[in-house]
Amino acid sequence: MSEKPEHLRCLIIGSGPAGYTAAIYAARADLKPVMITGPLPGGQLTQTTEVENYPGYPNGRTGPEMMEDLKAQAERFGTDVRNGWVTKVDFTGPVHKVWVDETTEIHADTVIISTGASAKWLGLPNEIRLRDIGGGVTACAVCDGFFFKGQTVALVGAGDSACEEASYLAKLCPKVYMLVRKDHFRASKAMVHRVENTPNIEVLFNTEVKDVHGEHAVEGITIVNNQTKEESRLDVTGLFLAIGHKPNTDIFKGWLDMDEVGYLKHLPDSSKTKIEGVFVSGDAGDKVYRQAVTAAGTGCMAALDAERYLAAKGIH
Repeated sequence: MSEKPEHLRCLIIGSGPAGYTAAIYAARADLKPVMITGPLPGGQLTQTTEVENYPGYPNGRTGPEMMEDLKAQAERFGTDVRNGWVTKVDFTGPVHKVWVDETTEIHADTVIISTGASAKWLGLPNEIRLRDIGGGVTACAVCDGFFFKGQTVALVGAGDSACEEASYLAKLCPKVYMLVRKDHFRASKAMVHRVENTPNIEVLFNTEVKDVHGEHAVEGITIVNNQTKEESRLDVTGLFLAIGHKPNTDIFKGWLDMDEVGYLKHLPDSSKTKIEGVFVSGDAGDKVYRQAVTAAGTGCMAALDAERYLAAKGIH
């Protein structure tokens, strides 16, 4: 006879700033939250070397260290942090069903989704290697641009976010190469005009990155014109990827409303989804800001919404 599924008041799916902040607030509200960390415990910040724009860390902190800090704080208040991966959900009833690692069934009165989003990468071996050692390959200009002040950098992308990040970098760097795979931008006219009117941004159309050079840090990139097949080298010390993010929300398809990319929709000024008792926080529902501090803020919102939902339902 199979064991009866564990029943929780609050289940948090995913870790990172949103998940851990939700856990801190939920635990302090005595919701006895359980967190399933997901395939990347700590989230995207564990792939970041220095974090210097998060309040309260005057000397900066590495991404992994910050996540350990948040985890310790959540556990201090009683959060049960478990390694695992939610592989299936069933939101048909008032009690929400979740399966971990395809085998363990958990029932929860409230579910806080903080599964985040993953940056898209080119997939070049040296790009990934240098990214992983903090060697100058990054997917967040706002997070890391400061470290490249006064240096020449390259950015890959053609949409609004890419134009915005190129413009941001141009305020810090004397030269920004913007590499666009096609012969045109995907961005809005306003964003294109901003790039065109910034003299230290040089746009290279029909251009792709073939290789990234450098042993411990970026020392240059090889680019290729995909029309003429001509190769050349750019002497840059930073490579920024702005080719989009993919929210980690596939398991919620068919259950929750999402946009065409997969970002979860929620009510304005709220973390509530269309399913009662299911809340979203962090980058899984934020395609605009995608910062650690904003993710943490929405984690707080989700925990408060979950607490109020349980109180209104009289669930103790």
